[in-house]
Amino acid sequence: MIRFFLLLPVLTLLACNNSRQNTDTKSSSDADVLAYVDPNIGTAHSRWFFYTPASVPFGMAKLGPSTNGSYGNAHGWDAVGYDSRHHSIEGFANLHEFQVGGFLFSAMTGRLKTVPGTLEDPDSGYRSRFSRKDEVAQPGYYKVLLDDYKITAELTATKRVGFQRYRFPESDSSYVIMDVGNELGESGDVKDAYVSYNKKDHTVEGWVITYPKYVQKYQPEGEVKMFFSAKVDTPPAAVGTFQGEQQFPGETDRQGKGVGIYLRFKTKQDDMVEVKAGFSYTSLENARNNLMTEARDLDFEQARKAARDTWIKELNKIKVTDTSTVNKTKFYTGLFHALLGRGLASDVNGQFPQNDGSVGQIPPDENGVPEFEFYNTDSVWGAFWNLTQLWTLVWPEYYNDFIQSHLAVYKNSGWLGDGLANSKFVSGVGTNFVGLIMASAYQSGIRDYDVDLAFRAAYENEVKYENRNPGAGKTDLKGFVEKGYINQIEGMDSNPTGSGFSASHTLEYSYSSFAVAQFAKALGKEKEYGELMKLSKNWENIYDEESDFIRPRLASGEFIRDFDPFAPWIGFQEGNAWQYTFYVPHTPERLVHKMGEDKFVKRLDSIFTVSEKTKFGGEDIDAFAGIKYLYNQGNQPNLHIAWLFNYTDHPWLTKKWVRKICDSFYGTEDVHGYGYGQDEDQGQLGAWYVMSSMGLFDVKGLTALKPSFQFGSPMFDSIRIENGYGNTINITSENNAPGNYYIQSITLDGKEYHRNEISLETLKSGANLHFVMGNTPDKDLFK
Repeated sequence: MIRFFLLLPVLTLLACNNSRQNTDTKSSSDADVLAYVDPNIGTAHSRWFFYTPASVPFGMAKLGPSTNGSYGNAHGWDAVGYDSRHHSIEGFANLHEFQVGGFLFSAMTGRLKTVPGTLEDPDSGYRSRFSRKDEVAQPGYYKVLLDDYKITAELTATKRVGFQRYRFPESDSSYVIMDVGNELGESGDVKDAYVSYNKKDHTVEGWVITYPKYVQKYQPEGEVKMFFSAKVDTPPAAVGTFQGEQQFPGETDRQGKGVGIYLRFKTKQDDMVEVKAGFSYTSLENARNNLMTEARDLDFEQARKAARDTWIKELNKIKVTDTSTVNKTKFYTGLFHALLGRGLASDVNGQFPQNDGSVGQIPPDENGVPEFEFYNTDSVWGAFWNLTQLWTLVWPEYYNDFIQSHLAVYKNSGWLGDGLANSKFVSGVGTNFVGLIMASAYQSGIRDYDVDLAFRAAYENEVKYENRNPGAGKTDLKGFVEKGYINQIEGMDSNPTGSGFSASHTLEYSYSSFAVAQFAKALGKEKEYGELMKLSKNWENIYDEESDFIRPRLASGEFIRDFDPFAPWIGFQEGNAWQYTFYVPHTPERLVHKMGEDKFVKRLDSIFTVSEKTKFGGEDIDAFAGIKYLYNQGNQPNLHIAWLFNYTDHPWLTKKWVRKICDSFYGTEDVHGYGYGQDEDQGQLGAWYVMSSMGLFDVKGLTALKPSFQFGSPMFDSIRIENGYGNTINITSENNAPGNYYIQSITLDGKEYHRNEISLETLKSGANLHFVMGNTPDKDLFK
C-alpha cells in the first residue's frame, strides 16, 4: 500500500520460478527451516520497515543496516532505509516501524566524523563501503564487514533490547557513534532530542521526539517519542557529544535537534565492544527496566541464540516438505516477513503510549503479567487477505492483542485509528478497515476482549460521520451513508463533500459494512444488522450496467464522462476500474450474476492471460509499477481477484492462476522478490504467498457468520500446521509436479470430499486433507 496524500546469502542466486531443478529432499524441521529464510530477497527499493533481520517475531527492537535512512522521507512512505543496490552503510538503526524510526548506531576508526555522509561520497561522513560477500543476514542476526574501517559489525535482539557488537582493528581512535537527534527512515522531522553518558556505569541514554508526515496530516498536535538506555561493556578512553559536524569533546550530555554522542576506545586487533540498548516509547525509566528485565545478564551470543531459537520455534509452526528449494525459500521468507509484525509498543510492565500523549497501563493478570501486549501498526488496508487469515490459523493470541491495541486507542480517543504510530493516528490511505478485522476476529472465535466495546467501535466506524476525526479515516463517509455512494470530486482529497477516490471508497465501505453487519447478526443486534446490510449494497449504485465496470458518479448522479478504465487515481485509489470492478468480496456471487457468468469468467481469465506477460505486476522497479495495468499483485486491492473463479462454474482457473502468480510474481532475488521493488507492506505480500501456496484463502476475509477457506492449488508435497488451538492440520498433495495445478480429488480425514471450501471450525479442530493433483481440471469435482 502506498500513500496518496503527499504526492542465507547462498540462496540469493536462486531462480525466480517454480523449477524443481534446484532441489533437496529435506523436510523443513527444527533448525533446517532457517536455511530457507533469505532476508535479502526484495531489498531493492524496499520500505523503511522491510529489512530488519536482527529482530524477533513481533518485537519492538528491530535492527538492521541503513544505507540511506538519513536521507529524509518527503512523502512519508518513500523507499528508504536499506537498498541492495547501494554500496555503503551509514550505520545500524534500532527501531523500524511505519512512521517510527530511531537511533542510528555505528562505528569507525581514524579521524572522527559525526555526520553520516552520502552514498555518492562515503568519505564525507562516518558511513563505510561494504561488500555483500561479507554480509550475513539470518532471522535474528546480521553481520557485515565495514570495509573502510575493517570493523566487523553484528546485530541481534530480544523483544525490547537491541544488541550491537563491533570487532575493531588495532587503533587508538576506535569510535562507537550514537546518532540520536536526526531524522531516520519514516520518522519525520525531529522536534527535540537528548543524549547523555554516565561515567559510573558506562550507560548511554537518550530520547528523541519526532513529527512524522502522517502524524502531521492526521493528528497535527501529536508527536512520536522514543527512548533508549544502553550499556557499553568496555570503558571508553574518551567521550564527547556532537550536533551535526560540530563536536564537543569531553561533554557527556547535550539536548537539541541533531545531537549525538561518541565513545572513543583504544583497541588491539580483534578487540570487541558490545552495546545493548533497551527501548521504550514511554520513558527512560521504562527503557532501563526493559533492558534490565530482558537482558541484565545476557551477552551478545546468548541473545543471538535466544533469537535464533525463537525463530526456529515460530517458523516451524508451519512445516513444509517438498523437493523445490525455490518454493520453500519463497514460503519461509514470506512467513519471516509476516512474523516481523506490526511490532511491540508496550513495556514489560504493561505501560504504553496513549493517543492523547499520556502513558497508559495494561491491567495485570493474576500472575502480575500484563493481560495483553500493545502493538504499533501500519494501516490494515488489505490485511484481511493475508495477515489476519494467517494469524487466525496459527497466531490467534497475537491477533487478539492486535484487537486489544486498537480498542485501547478507541477508549482513549473515541475513534478507531486506521494506522497507529505509538497510538497516534497515521491513517495509511484515508479509509479504515479496523472494524472489519474486529468483526473477522469475533467470527473466528478470537474474543478475549470487551466484545460489546468492540462492536460499538466497529459500528461507529461504519456509520458515524459527524465531527469525524480525520485520523479515523473515512472523512467522506457522509455521502456513503446518506446518499448511497460517494461523490467524485477533483484531486486526491476526501472530505464530507466527496472524494477523489469516490468509487474505490464506496466499494470498500460496502465491504466493511457487510463485515460489521455479520458481527451485529452474531450478537443478535437486528436493527444494526439491517442498517449495515443496506449500506453493504451501495456498490451497486456505481455499477455501470452498460460497460460492466464500476464507474465514479458525480454529485448530480451522472457517471463521470471520458471514462478510461485503465486510469488510476481518478475515482480509484492506487488502482483503476479494471482492477476495482472485482472489489465486491462480500458478495462475489452477486457480482458474477450482475456481469453474467460467461462474461465474468472470460474477462477475468483474459486479464490474467495478458498480465502473465508482465509477471502480474509490472517489471519496473517501482511501488506503483502495476497500477495502470489490468492486474497488479503488488497492491492490496487486487489480492483476492484470482480467487474469484471459485464463485463461478470455472473454479479450476483459481487453481491455475494463483499458482502462476506464486511462480512468477514472487522471486528469490534482491530486485525480483515481491514483484520488482513493490510494496511488501509489513508482511502482507509474504503472508499472501504463505496462505496461497498452502491452498487456503478466504475472499470474504473470514467475515461471514461461519467463516471458511476456499481451496487453491497447494504447492507442497506436505504441509503440517500446528494451529493456534492445540491441534494439527495436515495437507498432503499427490502428483504435485510443475504444471499440475488442478485438483483431481480431495479426501478429508480419509473420506471423499466434494466441496470447494473448508470451514474454519474444521481446521481449528484439526484435519487431514489429501489432494491428488493433475494437469487437466476435473470439471465435475465440485458439482
